[in-house]
Amino acid sequence: MTYKTKAIVLRTVKYGETSLVVTVFTELFGVQTYMVNGVRSSKKSSAKANYFLPGAILDLVVYHHEQKNMQRIREFGWAVLYQHVLSDVIKNSIALYMVELLYKSLKQPEQNESLFYFCEDVFLYLDKADRTVTANIPLYFALHLSHFLGFKINDDYDEVQHILDLREGSFVTEQTTNPNFMDGEYALLTSQLLKVMHPEELANFQLHHEVRRKLLHYYHNYYGLHIHDFGEMKTLAVLQDVF
Repeated sequence: MTYKTKAIVLRTVKYGETSLVVTVFTELFGVQTYMVNGVRSSKKSSAKANYFLPGAILDLVVYHHEQKNMQRIREFGWAVLYQHVLSDVIKNSIALYMVELLYKSLKQPEQNESLFYFCEDVFLYLDKADRTVTANIPLYFALHLSHFLGFKINDDYDEVQHILDLREGSFVTEQTTNPNFMDGEYALLTSQLLKVMHPEELANFQLHHEVRRKLLHYYHNYYGLHIHDFGEMKTLAVLQDVF
């Protein structure tokens, strides 16, 4: 049986002389892996491989069998034609960061339409965002993605609870023996970023690149504490160099 679904490309690996193995986050089935044949066999067909660049949002017609680890794609085409995400160095670096964070966070092939629509919206806004909003999108995405993954940070910051315990995901009154904490300016900014409901509000955050770098480092540690075998993110260093 075939199904129509949108998908965000997360990872592409060459297979043989003509094929690709593509991991995507689908609207209907969550994370899935597909074999795509005959997209690299000639100059004409090799252009088809460009559909599967990480961060691309596609319309797919797919075969789906619950018992199979690898599925097949019958038809594919653009769901979104980006203006900048795949060509602008900074925006593409941010898109690749978002893609890697998704890839390392989504461990099971479970449907999660609300998460898919959130991710789609952020990618679309990244494409048209101005410089300030663009630079802040990685912070917004990392914080709000955790809401959908089941370990969101509780925004209970105040003058008394002003230290963020990264292991517990809550603001506390004092630092304990737990070394995984955030305080001062970084805790306050995190609380403020948690209140952002739409990327356009990120224009209100005029942050120094070193502050963004430090915050992303904290959020990377947060994911590592809550996702087994999360490991290091290769795109994080690239993103910091770009900024």
